[in-house]
Amino acid sequence: MTALILLSALGVIALLAEIFSFKKLLYPVVILGLITTFVLNLVDWNTGKTWYGMMHYDNFAVAFASVLIGVSVLWFIMAEGFFKEESSLTDHFALILFALAGGVIMVSYTNMTMLFLGIEILSIPMYVLAASNKEDVYSNEAGFKYLIMGAFSTGFLLFGITLIYGATGSFDLTTISNLVTGNSAVPSMFYVGVLLMLIAMVFKVSAVPFHFWAPDVYQGAPTSVTAFMATIVKTAAFAAFLRLFTVTFAGSAGMWIDVLWVIAALTLLVGNITAVVQTSTKRMLAYSSVAHAGYMLLALIALNQFTNSSVLFYALAYSIGSIASFGVLSIVAKSRGNDNTDSFNGLAKTNPLLAIAMTVALLSLAGIPPTAGFFAKYYIFTAAFASGYGVLVLIAILASLIGVYYYFRIIIAMFFKEAGTSAAIEVSANHKILFVITILLTVALGLFPDFIIRLL
Repeated sequence: MTALILLSALGVIALLAEIFSFKKLLYPVVILGLITTFVLNLVDWNTGKTWYGMMHYDNFAVAFASVLIGVSVLWFIMAEGFFKEESSLTDHFALILFALAGGVIMVSYTNMTMLFLGIEILSIPMYVLAASNKEDVYSNEAGFKYLIMGAFSTGFLLFGITLIYGATGSFDLTTISNLVTGNSAVPSMFYVGVLLMLIAMVFKVSAVPFHFWAPDVYQGAPTSVTAFMATIVKTAAFAAFLRLFTVTFAGSAGMWIDVLWVIAALTLLVGNITAVVQTSTKRMLAYSSVAHAGYMLLALIALNQFTNSSVLFYALAYSIGSIASFGVLSIVAKSRGNDNTDSFNGLAKTNPLLAIAMTVALLSLAGIPPTAGFFAKYYIFTAAFASGYGVLVLIAILASLIGVYYYFRIIIAMFFKEAGTSAAIEVSANHKILFVITILLTVALGLFPDFIIRLL
């Protein structure tokens, strides 16, 4: 609960920075505030605090909130240039911080009304931020598409909640679970409500066939905003997905798990195959993000003791790799005028740090040892295989092999192709620190994965 209060307070401070004229101090204040929030959030470990029966800050919530806050610190370092270029500085800080607060609600809710509030508090700032580059028609298009599709999915979510309430008379997750587990007299509208909520949550994690918004929104939004959506937003959505379907609907898994099996298989194949044909690196990473949602769905389908810990580790490993890759992409695209694969040609010779950071990030996203991404996929596959989903694991392995192709295409361009220019790309001190941190974290998590995997 401490994290939610502090993040909300930071958001209010960001709004007041314009009035009290301390905008120049806002960036270090926010970074320091997030680090403080991260530390105090860990203090809540094993406390199991409950807020009026609406939110429960158990170890699941603390762990996922720590990932959200920790990754947001890296994101703010990566996005420093984004804030410097924007005139509405305080508004952008406040939107990001309030979105982060919404993410904390999504990982700790115990009532469906709080799930709805968390999703909306997270989503509304993202609609604005996706369209924040007012001079870019693609950014405006991204914000509009995200708003329309987001509102559409919210309709499914609310309709589903309504039907479930009508069938059970409660919004509380545990109460609903107790009412339906082993009860053969559950009204049929309950199952319709579960499927509607499944559709809404699948949209939030951008899984097939509700992924069509993601490539256009990810490509059109400013790169820093895309990185936030691909990491923090996706992690919060999966945590909410897990809490809802492993706590509340586990007893009725027989009617939704086959549907999710098909969705996961399609997401793995469509995401990876479509990424292969992309010439834009940003759009390729967007389809890659879709594919990674498929891997995390495997753990949810497994529905065993490995589910929570494997998704936590995967979300952390994927987020670190994505922050690094989007960070390098934004620098290269700005310097060379485009984000095509060819823009990375010869990067290893002109900017070794950028090339090494991008290589480590891509190797992790591809699941190559000894990076964090390798063990992330290993734990996901283990969880699914332990529950008897061998065919789905084989599909995931095939999809991973496809993914290796388009990740290595960029690595080959950086190390084995000649650059069109010999001019070095300028990298700020903050970005150098960021890339060193992401490299070390990716390797460290690959060498010592048990530190995270044993938390839940």
